[in-house]
Amino acid sequence: MSWDGIIIGAGHNALVLQAYLGRAGLKILSIDRRHIAGGGLSTMEDPRRPGFLHNTHAFFQRAITQMPWYADLELERHGAKYIEPELNVAMITSDDRSLEWWTDIERTVSSFEKFSKKDAETLKRWQSDFVPIVRDILSWEAKSPPLPTKERRALLENSAAGRRLLEVSALSPLEFVHQEFENPAVKAGLLFFNGLREVDLRVKGFGHHIAALLASPAKAQMSRGGTAALARALENTVRGSGGEIRLNTELSRIVIENGKAVGIETREGEIIRAKTFVASALNPQQTFLDLLDEKLVPREIRDLASKFQYNLLAPLFALHLNLHEAPRYAAAKNNPALAKAFMVIMGLDHVDQFNDIVRHHEAGTVPDTVMWGATPSLFDSTQAPRGKHTAFMWEKLPYHLNNDPATWDAYKDKHGEKMLQLWRKHAPNLEGAVIDAFTRSPLDVERELPNMREADLLIGAFTNGQVGHDRPFPGAGNYRAHIPNLYLCGSSSHPGGNVTGLPGYNAAQVILADLGIKSDWAPPPISERLKALH
Repeated sequence: MSWDGIIIGAGHNALVLQAYLGRAGLKILSIDRRHIAGGGLSTMEDPRRPGFLHNTHAFFQRAITQMPWYADLELERHGAKYIEPELNVAMITSDDRSLEWWTDIERTVSSFEKFSKKDAETLKRWQSDFVPIVRDILSWEAKSPPLPTKERRALLENSAAGRRLLEVSALSPLEFVHQEFENPAVKAGLLFFNGLREVDLRVKGFGHHIAALLASPAKAQMSRGGTAALARALENTVRGSGGEIRLNTELSRIVIENGKAVGIETREGEIIRAKTFVASALNPQQTFLDLLDEKLVPREIRDLASKFQYNLLAPLFALHLNLHEAPRYAAAKNNPALAKAFMVIMGLDHVDQFNDIVRHHEAGTVPDTVMWGATPSLFDSTQAPRGKHTAFMWEKLPYHLNNDPATWDAYKDKHGEKMLQLWRKHAPNLEGAVIDAFTRSPLDVERELPNMREADLLIGAFTNGQVGHDRPFPGAGNYRAHIPNLYLCGSSSHPGGNVTGLPGYNAAQVILADLGIKSDWAPPPISERLKALH
């Protein structure tokens, strides 16, 4: 078989890229070491309990149905369906009050008013101020190849909206909430909701993230049939466009001839050639240090790749439950709407808890539990046997537990009990409702998905300048590597991790442009949009 291009990895970004290239008439092969495509889009049936489905990596997917590739690739025709519960997020405090984010902004404001009328007014103001910034700048920047930092700044400075964005961005998220809000629980909730995006709350340059989240129409969604249903829809789209996905295949190297990427070699010694390009969805160490001959990577690039940093606060610990009945939160006695809350946060009351969480991560120790999760079967009955339920809670915990990740194997079930204890405190019916439970540690995450180094589900921090045109590092931020015909398309590229598909979407724009193939679906250059702002 002759291939126009080869993609290393078959996670969702790789599949988005492959589908677009296939629709452009190219024959594309993707290769993955795992037995199933989709990467973090993973749903497993509990082997001990048939019919109980658990989403072991991704679950909350922000605004997937609003992503351009969702419509372009006709994913609903290929089986994708999404649910967006109205009570999108609820933070239940230790005294059983709740701070709520609804799909309706007015209901969100009403919830904030119960904690602070001033903060509710502040929320409304920032939401209103940032709607045009999200609509006209941030949403388009995410789905476009990034501009060099100086060029971006110069363009933003020419418009009122751009200047406002730069002004707020200069702060850290912590500085932003302390400057704008007063109630400790409100501050904590805003920071935690923002922190789900894994941005270091102390780092300047991200002060706009909270305002952007408040202004964005995008809310948390879930995939009907489990998170893997999106992977299967993308697979169907890829195969429908003539693409092939080869699984259970490990690579030994990217083949370079005459200074250009021309294919890959498997561990078994098979060489598979590509006529036009090779694209990697892997992390920078895997791409530049593991799969390329050292002689082909200049020292400067080797150093940049080796120094690529991962998120200290990103690793997730998970507790998964099979249940006779769904959790019934005590707080719902005074607020019945909580019975259908989607994302539930527990253990968080005060903004100062973040300092403690960061300190524990830096020390490799375990902080007091702050956790969040959902009961998927409340909204999608296909994820559990009839009359039963599945539920999970996540907690951010250090990868280097006690300075040794291997410590997790002996400790993880004990920690799962600690989480369950807090869960029972807020949902007493769990005392007799649990059929089975299992845990997944940060080390388990890395074992299953090695590109998530140190269990970083975003595959790269946003510190150390690793943003925009300098992500993963200067010189590789436009999805092109230093070797001709070698491209990047994974979460270590702009705009980063989480399930967005945008690194793959943006890489498709770059590759097709380099091949001289017109993309009717591609947005106009971001520079043109920013120049048009006033």
